[in-house]
Amino acid sequence: MSDILPLAEDDHIMNATTVPGRMITHRTRGTSLGPVTRLVSPSGLGAILKPFVFLDFIDRDGPAFDGGLHPHSGIATLTYLSKGIVNYIDHDGHRGQMTSGAVEWMRAGRGMWHGGGVGAGPMLGFQLWIALPPELELSPPESLCVDPNEIEHSGPARVLFGEYGPTKSKISSPMNANYLAVKLKAGESWRYLPPHGHLVLWIAVASGILSGYR
Repeated sequence: MSDILPLAEDDHIMNATTVPGRMITHRTRGTSLGPVTRLVSPSGLGAILKPFVFLDFIDRDGPAFDGGLHPHSGIATLTYLSKGIVNYIDHDGHRGQMTSGAVEWMRAGRGMWHGGGVGAGPMLGFQLWIALPPELELSPPESLCVDPNEIEHSGPARVLFGEYGPTKSKISSPMNANYLAVKLKAGESWRYLPPHGHLVLWIAVASGILSGYR
């Protein structure tokens, strides 16, 4: 069974040294409501992991549905789809479709309507909510969908946001943070060395079992 491990860092808080083998400070299975499990929220780990506001893990299998439109402002979302089909409507009213392995970036800025729906069958993915820095809270809205074949990778790590080694995401990052999707075969190992100045790191497992980490 494979492991898919979205991963991110930011240097906002936590006074820790950037050396391999730092201790894990918290583990959680999140709070589930139907097909969505909220792993990070402002009432829990969100206070520690700012500017990351929410991290939702979506595991669904059912009929197609249209979710309609809803408003956002002052935040951004990054949606990674590892399995399934998602339909979306961007800030200009254009409609598109995400397929397995795609990423959608939405920066609400001063405000926008955003929405879509999901296709029938199994769906697996993550949605990361990010608080924008003050200078971008009132910026023009923007959205971008990156197809699976356009996402750069380094070994088993696909760079969804930020950069990893010489590999850089097509999504322009408003902050010093990385977000990777890593898929490993059973028994395969992978090591990540955070860049200088990155003091907060988290890992979320979509499928499989993660072992031997510290």
